[in-house]
Amino acid sequence: MIDQKEELFIRELQQGKDEKYLLKWLSNPKVLEFYEGRNVIFNMEDILRKFFNRDDEVLRCIAVYQGNNIGYIQYYPINKVTSTLAEYFEMERVYGLDQFIGDSDYWNKGIGTQLISSMVNYLITQKGATRIVMDPMTSNERAIKCYEKCGFKKIKILREHILHEGDYRDCWLMERTN
Repeated sequence: MIDQKEELFIRELQQGKDEKYLLKWLSNPKVLEFYEGRNVIFNMEDILRKFFNRDDEVLRCIAVYQGNNIGYIQYYPINKVTSTLAEYFEMERVYGLDQFIGDSDYWNKGIGTQLISSMVNYLITQKGATRIVMDPMTSNERAIKCYEKCGFKKIKILREHILHEGDYRDCWLMERTN
């Protein structure tokens, strides 16, 4: 689907092939610290319900690096069905983006920057995106630095925006305009 460099490829999620990777990644406390929460315990039924057979506007994908499945990324048009960011509902071609590198052996190697840059390029050139938004927790400094490297700007703090590990957490609304 998206191929910025030969070593990185993004493909659509495939049922019957990718469940085991998602279950492995979403059982890793290092990943769950920033995605879903370490108090969340996933089983295969949860993976199937959350990532497969969904009738929504979210395109769910796997990030492949040097032939290895290493993470998850999804994008979706921002609207009343997919988002709570009401300030974007009346704007055209605004997309939301969520992702994680599930294999922590691939962290801190610049791969996240490649992944985000690839997806941003795809959304702008293929989908005509005018804005792309993300909402990382304010405590996720590594991700925020990555997003800033990819041209995202902090717009405002979304107070108590996400329930994470039993508490409502603040998130940054980050935006990249075309």
